[in-house]
Amino acid sequence: MKTFVIVGAGTGLGLSLAKKFGSEGFRVAAISRNTEKLEVIQENLSNLNIEVKTFTADITDLEALKKSIQAIKVEFGSIDVIEFSPYAKEDSFTNILETTPESISEMSKTYLFPSIQLVNEVLPDMINKGSGSILFTTGVSTIFPLPFAGNAGIIGAGLRNYAENLYNELEDKEIIVRHLAIGTLIEPGTIGDPDSIAEAWYDLYKEKGKFEETFPKGIKKFDVS
Repeated sequence: MKTFVIVGAGTGLGLSLAKKFGSEGFRVAAISRNTEKLEVIQENLSNLNIEVKTFTADITDLEALKKSIQAIKVEFGSIDVIEFSPYAKEDSFTNILETTPESISEMSKTYLFPSIQLVNEVLPDMINKGSGSILFTTGVSTIFPLPFAGNAGIIGAGLRNYAENLYNELEDKEIIVRHLAIGTLIEPGTIGDPDSIAEAWYDLYKEKGKFEETFPKGIKKFDVS
């Protein structure tokens, strides 16, 4: 059985992704610093007869993240798909006119450094076996400049650049790298329903030769007016 890992798992999109990939035959490993959220994920997936294991770690602690990924390998033997989607609260965003080196550093600790750490942990094994998938979830400020999310956009654009470089370098090695940029609030029963996003993510994961998509699909310009 293949293993699907969520880094930065929550009870919104993370849970929906776990249910979607679990329904497609994956067992699930979820990493989060929030034990209450992990308990919700554990209960929901167990009720659906999806094999699941949770791991508590603050992903900004790179050593703790490394140990969690190593523990998943011990538990399940290998990691086939890993998805990175840490949650950044809006109050951590800084307007571009108020962005400082300190606010950039804090956002790097949440997004950029953990993403590089997790790739370093899983990529050698994926290359050795000639298969694997690395999925990055961000907001649309990674693609379209949004002044209210100045620090997030700067770091997110760097993460997107990193992901696309991985995509270009690994395509001929049968390693899948994908990026989904979300341009809506994630709320059940709305256009940003997490189950709908999970379906879109799975479609992008399965689509050959495509690095990136937005949700909703096909955003060409993001208007915040």
